[in-house]
Amino acid sequence: MPVSLSTARLSASDRAASWREAVSHAFVPMVVDLLEEVPSPGAIVCHQLGPVRISKVQAGPQVVTRSRRMIADGGPPSLILSLQERGTALKEQDGRESVIRPGEFSITDTSRVFRKKIEEGFVFTSFHFPRTALDVPERDLRALTATPFSGTEGSAALVATYLSQMAREAEVLDEAVGRRAAATALDLLALLVDDRSGRSRPQASRSAASLERVKAHILRNLRDPDLSPSTIAEANFMSVRFLHKLFQLEGTTVGGWIRTQRLERCSRDLLRPVAAELGVAGIARRWGFANSSHFSRAFRAAYSMTPRDWQVGGEPARCPSVARDTSAPGGRRSGTRTAGV
Repeated sequence: MPVSLSTARLSASDRAASWREAVSHAFVPMVVDLLEEVPSPGAIVCHQLGPVRISKVQAGPQVVTRSRRMIADGGPPSLILSLQERGTALKEQDGRESVIRPGEFSITDTSRVFRKKIEEGFVFTSFHFPRTALDVPERDLRALTATPFSGTEGSAALVATYLSQMAREAEVLDEAVGRRAAATALDLLALLVDDRSGRSRPQASRSAASLERVKAHILRNLRDPDLSPSTIAEANFMSVRFLHKLFQLEGTTVGGWIRTQRLERCSRDLLRPVAAELGVAGIARRWGFANSSHFSRAFRAAYSMTPRDWQVGGEPARCPSVARDTSAPGGRRSGTRTAGV
């Protein structure tokens, strides 16, 4: 359930104290200096997805500072990524001072002193999570705090797009899906840090974790004939392009991997009693093949015999690697249906 706070109904004299308490409660203890004589109403709406707290913040001009004394008072280190939506922020940390404009995002480490100043009404969405949840070297992270990232270019655009979508859907995601979505967000952020630090580790555990989550989603929906790269990417809060890159790491395609999984299950069912009831066409439909003739062609290409010959005298065998079958029918490009795979 979302946690909401608004100072709109409070008197001007009560707003300042209430807002200072709300900011420190939603994030970490900070000094909040309001820059208006009569404070504008402020609002914070929070959702929790796994280790990530998502907060939509809207308020008037102010300066927030995290001091050494506040850091010394304790609390585990955490990171805050903020997507600036309205208003321009001036951020300072680790010897850097940067201007963060609407459409950009930045990272703040709460374990070190920082300052953020916004001299106009603003809106931003923040993603607050434990430092331990982001598996990147400390030196790489320290080099990127208080740095503006464009939400329209390269790996930063991928992070911004995913986080924006996750924030929009946060209220309707159940706990299990929310945890997986948050884990994917952290994977993408780690890839961004690696990219900016000149490290090339796209095949490492982060991408592997994302790929495993995608595969689990596919297997849960394998019977759906409308399963496609676009529906898979949307359900996993990633771009279709990134989805294809994950499977390219294994030398295959999204459509090819789906086809292999469906064929393996069809081959097993064809040797079971259920085949007498459903027939070849029924088995094919059961596992998401919308077209029986295409199924027969794909099965023959994979097992070197027709489905009926397999039923009569076929020996269980592994389906050949789809890496050699990327041009077969069904291995379509991004955004198209793969109902025939």
